[in-house]
Amino acid sequence: MSVLEMKVPSPGESITEVEIATWLVEDGDYVEKDQPIAEVDSDKATLELPAEESGIITLKAEEGDAVAVGAVVCHIDMSAAKPEGGEEKKEAPKTEEKKEAPKAEPAKETYATGTASPAAKKILAEKGMSASDIKGTGKDGRVTKDDAVQAVPSMGTPGMGSRGSERKKLSMLRRKVAERLVAVKNETAMLTTFNEVNMQPIFDLRKEYKEDFKAKHGVGLGFMSFFTLACVRALQMYPAVNSMIDGKEMISYDFQDISIAVSGPKGLMVPVIRNAENLTFRGVESEVKRLAIRAREGQITVDEMTGGTFTITNGGVFGSMLSTPIINPPQSAILGMHNIVNRPMAVNGEVVIQPIMYVALSYDHRIIDGKESVGFLVAVKEALESPVELLMGGNPKKALEM
Repeated sequence: MSVLEMKVPSPGESITEVEIATWLVEDGDYVEKDQPIAEVDSDKATLELPAEESGIITLKAEEGDAVAVGAVVCHIDMSAAKPEGGEEKKEAPKTEEKKEAPKAEPAKETYATGTASPAAKKILAEKGMSASDIKGTGKDGRVTKDDAVQAVPSMGTPGMGSRGSERKKLSMLRRKVAERLVAVKNETAMLTTFNEVNMQPIFDLRKEYKEDFKAKHGVGLGFMSFFTLACVRALQMYPAVNSMIDGKEMISYDFQDISIAVSGPKGLMVPVIRNAENLTFRGVESEVKRLAIRAREGQITVDEMTGGTFTITNGGVFGSMLSTPIINPPQSAILGMHNIVNRPMAVNGEVVIQPIMYVALSYDHRIIDGKESVGFLVAVKEALESPVELLMGGNPKKALEM
């Protein structure tokens, strides 16, 4: 009998533990080599665990278990033959029918029934409840401390329809995101500045070129390439926004790695477009599409989400008019895009209807001054409102490689 012990591989540097999010197979199934057998959560991403060999699998960890990198999570019996007829389950050996356990006698009611222990009384008092509101599980029906901790106060008048609730453990990724968000609020001097962008020039360019662009390059001409390249230009003009604090030092970068916030099945992912300063419109759109697909299919790796110098997030796809995006640490700033709404604007002394987007820049005031943050956002606005001159060198056909 040849049995392989499958161990948790390291998803990336600094990660020592993962959590079994979902088993994709059952105990006793026949699995093929490289078949996904589980989804595992690290504190940065959700990854699929493929079978290392073919055979009958025996699970050694439960869903929700936190397991160390290098720990054994399952055995694969490689000597087992594949079941015929497409059956992928090994028949469990027949066991003798279990004898019915004798029915437990109902607990006797005594003077202790319904009374609370001193610790339970204190907890119930804090919840505004009395011992008579709950059923005790202690000896002779006594209300224990655990009963009090788990007791939920009644909310409102009963009999008004379904009042169920569900308790579900947060994934390791969601817990890590929560910790990081709280840390950002506590450890940075975060401020947000706002502006508005007239998107008509970009609308005009897309209307003229997007069909040819897609036919030639196999990818759409979206808004992300304009915003990414506008941010690259602004980061080069205001290098403090492309910097971060490390202890008592400030680190500034001569490259622009742009993190793009993407909504994935397990929560928010932030894959990174490396050296965005070297990319064309086609290059940015291709990379955005590639990373978004990998994030939504749960294939994104930790390395692909590490090391950005600035982040762009687009709440507009969900209908957000305005928001204060939260910094993606250890970065010092993040740009928030929002929905585009036709609004009356004064153009050359006349009121005209234009497609307007509100934009927001949240920044760490410890490292970025007000003058730089406002100047950066104005530079982004200028590039988006004059894309031909400032992002395309005056030649849209050349910039879009038409």
